[in-house]
Amino acid sequence: MGIASALTITPAMTDPPVIGEISGAPELERLRLIAEAWDPASYQLGRSFPGISWLQWNAKFRDDVRSFVKGDFGTVPNLMSRIYGSSDLFPDDVMNSYRPFQSVNFVTSHDGFCLYDLVSYNHKRNQANCLNNADGADCNLSWNCGWEGDQDVPADVLALRKQQVKNFCSLLFLSNGTPMFRAGDEFMNTQKGNNNPFNQDNETTWLKVELGFVGSEP
Repeated sequence: MGIASALTITPAMTDPPVIGEISGAPELERLRLIAEAWDPASYQLGRSFPGISWLQWNAKFRDDVRSFVKGDFGTVPNLMSRIYGSSDLFPDDVMNSYRPFQSVNFVTSHDGFCLYDLVSYNHKRNQANCLNNADGADCNLSWNCGWEGDQDVPADVLALRKQQVKNFCSLLFLSNGTPMFRAGDEFMNTQKGNNNPFNQDNETTWLKVELGFVGSEP
């Protein structure tokens, strides 16, 4: 459920009735309830979100893994927390009783850079959205591997990008939690640096599965 934290707004900000009704609905008991636990006004990842049985998109996993893979200094402690199930956010103790699988781990999602662009662009390229490149996040924790974009990419840079994609995939699938993988990332689909293609119903967002992987080696 997108912007699920908007459903928690009550005068006392405790025991929101909408979350309680959804969590206790018998017709939903066999379903996995998944929250994107933030909205423009609040960020309620982990214990802050009142749906204790819900799974939650873990944006902290996304940011910490991106920082580590791009080589930011001092990121190993945070990375270890993400790999071991983000127990700082989803504590598995008597008082809280969360489980690691409630952390929905992801590196990319429906918005923002796709995985190949994450290792190919330091800066967004959203001019096609006709908003003067002012839309979309400016901080993407991306690294272009030493060459911006796709024009005339040297072979060694392309090889490094492929390795970085593999690094991201390894960390995502080996970490404790529930992995979420964006369609198209498996064959290094690109949106040419557009990190907010909400109005691009064209080749920018269409999955080009017939093209296979960028380059010759999967």
